[in-house]
Amino acid sequence: MKRSAAWHLQDADLHAYAGGGLAGPLLWSVEAHLGACAPCRDQLHACVAQADPQLVEDGWARLDASLDAPVPGPVERLLLLLGVPDHTARLLAATPALRLSWLVAVALTLAMTATIARLADPIVFLAAAPLLTLIGVAVSFGPRIDPTYEMALVAPMQSFRLLLLRCVTVVSANTVLCALASLALPEAGLGAAGWFLPSLALTVLTLLLAPRFGNTAAALAVGAGWACLVAALAGALFTAAGQGGTALAAVLAAAVLVRRASVFDTTFRRIR
Repeated sequence: MKRSAAWHLQDADLHAYAGGGLAGPLLWSVEAHLGACAPCRDQLHACVAQADPQLVEDGWARLDASLDAPVPGPVERLLLLLGVPDHTARLLAATPALRLSWLVAVALTLAMTATIARLADPIVFLAAAPLLTLIGVAVSFGPRIDPTYEMALVAPMQSFRLLLLRCVTVVSANTVLCALASLALPEAGLGAAGWFLPSLALTVLTLLLAPRFGNTAAALAVGAGWACLVAALAGALFTAAGQGGTALAAVLAAAVLVRRASVFDTTFRRIR
């Protein structure tokens, strides 16, 4: 049985509501009542007609702004949940390597690579995983790659910091995918995580070369060097000594990168 309101709002409350002068909890009570009482809604229409026209215009403007506001995507919502400021989350979510289609492609590639490695040799997976992260870094920031590149240049954030944040986010996403894929190699034990340090080292080296050659060319050069290194040293790269050397190379490259941080702002603003 439909229940009707047994009471009606006072004119003073309706006028205050129409003029935006109510606050909770009275505001919530009025809104709940209006949803169930047609006579009070009709009376509210009359109050709105008598309200200040500028107030009505401002209300429509706020409504238009809320309707036109961009809806955060899944990556941006995740970043916001992690406490990333909204303006930073929007710049990070625009990274091509964080799009759902890209992540799905990386996941499928890793799954196929892990399957091949399980049938052949774990080195196949250990050598390929860092290259996938490198591709994501290559398309993180730069002209003709990043659709928001021009916006990023005028954003109140240093180019180096933005590039670094995007690379950290891409590496984090790929690390999760690689870690899941490495579970397909249980016979390798802890050796299945041998891709992690090379992934970090290749990323830092790419960032170090990016101001001079650009992200894409730097990633191609570093990737080619990694392929030659794997072909020459085979499994030695994934021994304890090889991992130690990789970690040392990453630390040294990171130290040089920090000292050259200012170069990024001038270089990327010159590249159009």
